[in-house]
Formats: sequence, C-alpha cells, structure tokens
Amino acid sequence: MGNLLNPQGKFIDFILKQWLLVASGTGFVVTSVYVRHFPVYSTQELQVLFIIGSLFVVVKGLQHSGVILKVAKKMERGKAIPVKLVVTTYFLSMLVTNDISLIVIVPLTLSLNINRKGVLVILEALAANAGSALTPFGNPQNLFIYWFYEVPPVTFIETIWPFSIVFLMILLVSSLFVGIRNDSHRYESLRPVKKIAYVYGVMLLIVLLAVLHILPVLTGVLVIVFALLFDRMALRIDYALLFSFFFFFGLAGNIKELLASEISHSGHIFLFSALASQVMSNVPATLLFAKFTSNWEALLWGTNAGGFGSLFGSLANLIAYKIYVTHTSSNDTAMFTAKFLMMGYAAFFVSIGLYFLLHPTQCLLWIIK
Repeated sequence: MGNLLNPQGKFIDFILKQWLLVASGTGFVVTSVYVRHFPVYSTQELQVLFIIGSLFVVVKGLQHSGVILKVAKKMERGKAIPVKLVVTTYFLSMLVTNDISLIVIVPLTLSLNINRKGVLVILEALAANAGSALTPFGNPQNLFIYWFYEVPPVTFIETIWPFSIVFLMILLVSSLFVGIRNDSHRYESLRPVKKIAYVYGVMLLIVLLAVLHILPVLTGVLVIVFALLFDRMALRIDYALLFSFFFFFGLAGNIKELLASEISHSGHIFLFSALASQVMSNVPATLLFAKFTSNWEALLWGTNAGGFGSLFGSLANLIAYKIYVTHTSSNDTAMFTAKFLMMGYAAFFVSIGLYFLLHPTQCLLWIIK
C-alpha cells in the first residue's frame, strides 16, 4: 500500500517544491491559448536566460571548490553580518544588476552557519532592488528608460536617488535588528580550496564583463565548455528555475499584449506601472507603458517601486526566492513565502507613500480624478 501511494506523494512533493515552475508553465499555456499564438522571445530575453544559466554554473563550481565556504567562514568571524550582507548586495547591484548580485550573494548567505537566513535573503532581495534603481545599468528597466528617453546620467540619478537612499537607510536599520546566532566552529575542519576555484574566479569575471556589455554575451560559452570538459558536477544547476524564467518571459509577453489593447492613455503612470509590475514584472511593464507616456520620471519610480511586493515584481525576487526554497536545509517554504510577501509589500507601500510625499501635486490630481 505504501508503494502504491509513493508516486502520489512524490507528485505532491514536486508540486509543493516546484510550484513556481508549475504556475508559470500553466500561465504560459493558458495565456498563449487565449491570444492564439505562442510568444516571440526577444534576443535580449534569450541572452538573459543564457547569462543566468552561465552564472549558475560558475556559482555551482565555486561552491564545489570550497571557496564560498571559505568566504563564509571569514565573514562569520566578524560582527554585523546582516549589515555587511545587505550593504554588499545593495552596492553590488548598482554595478552588475540586481539579478546577478543575488545569484552571488544568496548562495553565500546560505553557506553561513547562522540562523534567520530566510529574513536575510529577503532583506538582500529588497537591497538588490533598491540599490539597482540608482544607476542606469543597475537593472533592465532602468537601462531601457535611460536609452529610450535619452536621459542625461546626472538627471537620471537626481530623479531616483531619494528612492534608493531612503531604502538603504531603512534596510540598514532593519538589518541591525536581525539578531542571529553564530557558531563558526562548524567550518574548522574544512578542506583546502581546490585550485579549480581560480579558474571559476576568472570565469565569473568574464560573465560579469559580459553583463556589463564589455565582452560579448557569447563569451559565456566558455563556462559551459569548461564545465563539460573538466567539472560536470557544476552543470547540476536549478534547471527548473531556468524553465520558470522561460515560461515567465512568455507569460509576461502575453499579458503585455492583452493589456496593450486596453490602454489608450495613462494619467497615473506611476501607480499603473507599479501595480502592473506586480503581475507582469517591472521590465515588461516598462516596455508597455513607455508607449503611452513621456513622463519617464513617473515610469522610472513606478517600475522600480513595482519591483517590491509580489514574487513576480522583478526577476531578482524570483531568483532570491527560488534559490532559498530549493536549498537543502530550508524546510520552511510556507513561512518564508509569507514573510517574503509581507516584507515586500511593506516596502511597496512605503515606496508609493514616498513618491506622493515628494510629488504632492500628482497625489492631489490622482485624488481629484
């Protein structure tokens, strides 16, 4: 009897563990049937998938080499670990995008021998979204607005800096109140770091240069080839997450097509773009609303605020969430999901309040209309 029920139990366990893949795949199929065609993927979306996959391989290789544990051990010896993690994520996201910073920082956090990792991962996701908002190349929607509206760099930063800096202050204060237990004795008998770590260090630099468009995106092929020839263990990455992204990009494209036929104009671009991001992510929301407005400042604020809130608000949220829940030591998925949403929506509503506080005239017009 137990054997007969085992397949059903495995299926239920798969659904609970991979609900993001199931939900995105189901949404992809349903919306594709509704619009009567499958979505067409842009070159940029395919490049994003490839870069993320390459980074997953590099990080997995660094984990197997022991270098991440070594960094974790050094970090544990110091004080204010939550502050260091939040600040590192915040500033790193300005340079290499919010997605990439979390791919690097979250596995490091999960390697630490501390408690309350879930809260730290959520704070890191918020820090990545807040920090990346400050620079034109910190996230994809910023880069699009920067090029599409031909915004001068100084003007761009002057417009969004209150959003980014206020949340840095909030996150710093929040991280100070994250009490953790630290027992670094766990790592006293660690093996030496393998020499292959140096190769993966170079590979990480190559991929980051590709992210910054200094090197061609296809240079990431070097990572795949190296892993195939010398370290196939590094290829055991979270393919379910990659397929979730694939489905999610298609789903967002379908939703964008559905909404585009309903929107003729928007006088409340900030709120509309922020709310739309909760469903279709902030990058597609940016591409959609850019067709209907010249108010790039409100769009910039709206889509960056929209990165907070739901798991779908930004790709960075999905990355942080999925890496945590698939970690072998995490068995609190339901509680983590609830905390992620509560803290995310707290930041979302704070960002809305901050925008209207700094732009009282638009708040008044919104109330009147």
